[in-house]
Amino acid sequence: MEFSARAQAIEYALRDTLEAHHVEVVDQSTHHEGHFGAQAGGGHFQVVVVSDRFRGLSRIAAQRVVYEALGDLMTSDIHALSMRTLTPEEWSR
Repeated sequence: MEFSARAQAIEYALRDTLEAHHVEVVDQSTHHEGHFGAQAGGGHFQVVVVSDRFRGLSRIAAQRVVYEALGDLMTSDIHALSMRTLTPEEWSR
């Protein structure tokens, strides 16, 4: 499967902004063709992000950090995002 330009932009933003140890981005947009939100051009993505920035944060606070890191991509390229946020210690388990 080709890694989409949007997925690459998401990965870059997360790695760069969050100094992530590990980032996985899965573009699930093809599974949502015809979906109302997809008609506006936004894609559906699933991410796993491992970063020290999540240390001490609740799950919701860590998700907010991800949304902030993605910035304008959230309004222009991403319609739906599911995520798993982990510290390096959680990832190693």
